[in-house]
Amino acid sequence: MDLLLGIDVGTSSCKIAFFQKDGTVAAAGTGKYPIYHPKPGWAEQSPQDWWTAVCETTRRLLEENNISPGDVKGIGVDGMSWAAVAVDREGNVLANTPLWMDVRANEICDGLRAQHGEDVFFQMSGNPLQPFYTTGKILWYRENMPQIYHKIDKILQCNSFLAYRLTGVATQDASQGYGLHCFDMRRGVWDESMRERLEIPAHFLPEIYPCHQIVGGVTKEAARLTGLLEGTPVVAGGLDAACSTLGAGVLHAGETQEQGGQAGGMSVCTDACAADPRLILSQHVVPGKWLLQGGTTGGGSVMRWFEREFADYERVAEAETGKSSLDQLNDLASPVPPGSEGLVFLPYMAGERSPIWDDRAKGVYYGIDFSKTKGHFVRASMEGVAFSLRHNLEVAETAGAKIEELRAVGGSANSLLWTQMKADVTGKRIVAPSSDTAAALGAVILAGVGVGMYSSFQEAVDLTVKINRVHEPDMEKHEQYQKYYDIYLELYENLKELMRQTGGNQ
Repeated sequence: MDLLLGIDVGTSSCKIAFFQKDGTVAAAGTGKYPIYHPKPGWAEQSPQDWWTAVCETTRRLLEENNISPGDVKGIGVDGMSWAAVAVDREGNVLANTPLWMDVRANEICDGLRAQHGEDVFFQMSGNPLQPFYTTGKILWYRENMPQIYHKIDKILQCNSFLAYRLTGVATQDASQGYGLHCFDMRRGVWDESMRERLEIPAHFLPEIYPCHQIVGGVTKEAARLTGLLEGTPVVAGGLDAACSTLGAGVLHAGETQEQGGQAGGMSVCTDACAADPRLILSQHVVPGKWLLQGGTTGGGSVMRWFEREFADYERVAEAETGKSSLDQLNDLASPVPPGSEGLVFLPYMAGERSPIWDDRAKGVYYGIDFSKTKGHFVRASMEGVAFSLRHNLEVAETAGAKIEELRAVGGSANSLLWTQMKADVTGKRIVAPSSDTAAALGAVILAGVGVGMYSSFQEAVDLTVKINRVHEPDMEKHEQYQKYYDIYLELYENLKELMRQTGGNQ
């Protein structure tokens, strides 16, 4: 039986899934690793932890499911955005990498914008110069870790680091180029003049590959560690949001993915390189397409945080009843009216990305009184994330995007309540394909096209992407939400100066 392997490296865990050609999951599992927060505003991980989790989970799945390594015909890897994995000439990792939510490079980015102006970076890369991106993290190494900086041979992204560990070949895929402001978004190449202006050494930047291109085969050492067959083809892979967009079936202009992973947001497929400074622009993993993205720091992580801090009772009850703590929280939120009776939540739990781009923004609950219950707080938390989605969608539409339907993926899409809430808040129809493996499926489609198992991306999507359910917006509730959405927008405007004055994440 021919199989394809998808490796999805997310913020809290990696998902490993073996797929048949028709998209059926033959085996799947996860491996976890920690996030470190050594200082306020910092969030980092050890890339070696990713590799260890991938090796152990892959080997376990092969053994437990009696999968022959020879049946695996190709491997695709997707990963988080905006990493800056520093490796030396021997491939050793030199330091933990700052994650997409890390804002330690804020002052560096402020200085560069003051020195060169905002537009010079945006015109080249299609993205604002913000501390979340890879660019500032590389320059932070230079200013704060010179002993490490001078040993760097390559700066790798999350997926390219895993591809490097698998094949020994250092690469940069086209979809992750948007993290560096010397990447020419239109042409998909490094711009030498901008690289020199940023003073990033040329050897730091690997060769750019199309996401579905084979970059090498599994090495003897990687085969020993993972249980895979030496020589198995590995493609360049891509950005997790772009792979999950592909895994949701988004191929054509106007089709839109709604992201319900650790981070939230949306990705609108376009056939033109049309940037907006309030949003995020990347190349799609599908050649000749771009993704206009909205990314919020408060996605599924909001409910994970809430469950961790406030669901002790539900965890005890889960042990007794078998009903998960998150499902119990859903039950508490369900009877609360739309708008949570005036309790409004700003989901800016690690600063905020698009469309406000404020690394000092903070999470806020507004409207607390003695009538509010835990259910109100659960529902308000979900609604706050839905409001952030609507905010990004509205900005994308003012930028010219045409959005009629969303395709929901990620763990949050498993919540029927939350998905319906997003439909009601945005006024958009939401369809839900298989949500938990969308990113891994996207990576697998890249591998399948790369090795010739699929003749085209369209064939791959037609074979593998299946819609499980549909959520039509309740327009009466949509109207009810308008008042609370207006409060949501006004709250930030009224509080943003106070957030900056009190230091935020700094």
